[in-house]
Amino acid sequence: MNLINVLLQAAPGQSSMPMWIMLGAMFLIIYFFMIRPQNKKQKEISNFRKTLEVNQEVITAGGIYGTIKHIEGQTVELQIANGVKILIDVNSIFAKPAATPEKK
Repeated sequence: MNLINVLLQAAPGQSSMPMWIMLGAMFLIIYFFMIRPQNKKQKEISNFRKTLEVNQEVITAGGIYGTIKHIEGQTVELQIANGVKILIDVNSIFAKPAATPEKK
């Protein structure tokens, strides 16, 4: 059967209003518990990437801790150890570390 026909069918003498109320409620639940928090998190990450500065400690999406040494456009030079620098894309920078890892 066609989906529209199924939605439009109602038992004789009954209204289809409760069904539309339930569909609306399900959409609101999905929006407030899934879509909205994801958009908020993406906005926070985007704002963080726009405010990157030289000598700032960051974590890459791959889990590499490092310090920014140079920013040029969408490319960042990240120092991950003494004398070891890598070039990465700005979009692969994930967050600021909560605590500096212990060095052995």
